[in-house]
Amino acid sequence: MESYGAVTGTGVPLGAQEWPARRVPVAGVDLLVRDVPGAAADLPPALFVHGLGGSSLNWTALGLLLNDTIRGMAPDLPGFGRTPLAGAAGITEQAAVVIELLDREVDQPVHLFGNSMGGAVAVTLAAQRPDLIASLTLISPALPHPRVSASAAWFTALATPRLGPVVLERSRRLPFDRRFRASLAMVFGDPRSLAPEVLAVYEEELRRRDTDPWVTRATLDGARSILRSSLAPPRRSLWADAAKVECPVLLVYGGKDRLVDARIRTKAQRTFPNARLLYLPQSGHVAQMEHPELVERAVRQLIS
Repeated sequence: MESYGAVTGTGVPLGAQEWPARRVPVAGVDLLVRDVPGAAADLPPALFVHGLGGSSLNWTALGLLLNDTIRGMAPDLPGFGRTPLAGAAGITEQAAVVIELLDREVDQPVHLFGNSMGGAVAVTLAAQRPDLIASLTLISPALPHPRVSASAAWFTALATPRLGPVVLERSRRLPFDRRFRASLAMVFGDPRSLAPEVLAVYEEELRRRDTDPWVTRATLDGARSILRSSLAPPRRSLWADAAKVECPVLLVYGGKDRLVDARIRTKAQRTFPNARLLYLPQSGHVAQMEHPELVERAVRQLIS
């Protein structure tokens, strides 16, 4: 069992508490997987899938809030967090990794959670292997959006073969404090609402990411994959996959999300055959970190 980051203890905010970590050989790499502590072995299984540039730590608070209802685990996908890159790191490849992990670790359908690119991975997985999924919770999923935004332009720049590496390299040359503030502003609706301990864990993770040799390639692969998904023909798009998902679905969107335009929520709710919507006007891109109690309440309703 490996141990990283903050510790669990009385008075420590949920988002800064640590889940135990282990290594699972999947798809040719030792995948780091965190297990929600305190969950009974007979509870139904759940899997949490982070987004581009994220890690298993993005699910800490929500998993702990739900540990009396589901038995959760959260991987660091290849190329992110503490799992090395093992080939391409796009949506399709990451979905294959998650399927292999589920086939290895669980023997019944799981409650699947996905955020951002992890939401796209979850939709792909649910369409391919409906037998593996009991319910689907998507938080700001990276589904194709017709409106051009600043984030779409950024992804396009990253996906351009020669321009992408230059954009990332110039970004990494900026002072860390400046990059940290920019990341907070992009990801959270109101970073000031986060506990200092949670911000400290987030900062520590960003600093550690700077030392990972695989970060650039994984980021470029993910960005190119998201761009390709937005250009796919209708019959092969993520929206076509979404229309195939028959399990109960919870869609969570934040009104202050700067990466995924929350106006797409209406189309999303209409496309998934069995979906309900939670709209959080004050939340950003990671509602499970900013407003975990509100997401928890909606998840409990979905599961029940």
